[in-house]
Order: sequence, then structure tokens, then C-alpha cells
Amino acid sequence: MKGAQVTAKTGIDPRAICKRVKPGVAALGGLWVAPAFVLNLAWEIAQVRLYTLWAEADRLNVAWALFHCSVGDVMISLATFALAGMALQRPDWPVSRPWTGSALAVIGAIAFTAWSEWYNVYRAGSWSCTASMPRIFGIGLTPLLQ
Repeated sequence: MKGAQVTAKTGIDPRAICKRVKPGVAALGGLWVAPAFVLNLAWEIAQVRLYTLWAEADRLNVAWALFHCSVGDVMISLATFALAGMALQRPDWPVSRPWTGSALAVIGAIAFTAWSEWYNVYRAGSWSCTASMPRIFGIGLTPLLQ
């Protein structure tokens, strides 16, 4: 249907709907996720020797852990991206409010990472750190820096 026909039948102008929907939000999320995976994978590779997994597991399990953790890091990154957008009520916050949005995303990521490291190391026993892992309040420093 053409725009005039839709408006005549429904009383809704499709051009008005298109103006309200921000098609760039998904693109911004995609632009956020792609470099997040690459950067987090590089970071995971750099810090894997600070975890006991490096000495205890075979190469395939280490590779799986690196991939798995990088995907988890991307999910954290995407969640903090979305939460910053919700808090600011601006899904385009990287363009419209980059400093405030980045601060919210970083604070959210650090808070989640601190909880996750504590829970997985001390409660669930999912992983453990080597003695060479620098720590702050018992939490690994490299995950917090990530």
C-alpha cells in the first residue's frame, strides 16, 4: 500500500512512525559488539596465564574457555550499553551523551565483574586464580581493569 492509502484506511501516517523509530540503534549496538569481541578476546588471551586453567587444562579446553569468556564479556558489554541507554533515555548515547553514558557503562561493568569474580571464585568454584594474579579486596585486578 502507498502511504496515502495506509493513512486513509488506518488514520496513521507511516512517515510519522518512521520518524519515531530510530533505525540506528541496532547499528550502534552492532558497532559496540564487534570491537568488544575482538578486544575482549585479546584481553582474555593476555590474562589467561593468571588463572589455574592455563596449567590444568588441555589446549582445546583453554581455547573454549577463551571463546566462552569473550562471548560473556560481549554480553556484559551489550548489557551495560543497553542499561546506559535506558538510564539516559537515549539509545544513541554514544553520540548524544558519550561521557555520561560511558561512565554509566563502566561503573555497571565494574560492579558486575566484581560480583561475578567473587561469586565464581569463592562461591561457585567455577575458576581460580594463580598466586601471580594481582588482587584488590580478594578480586582479581585484571578482570576489573578489563
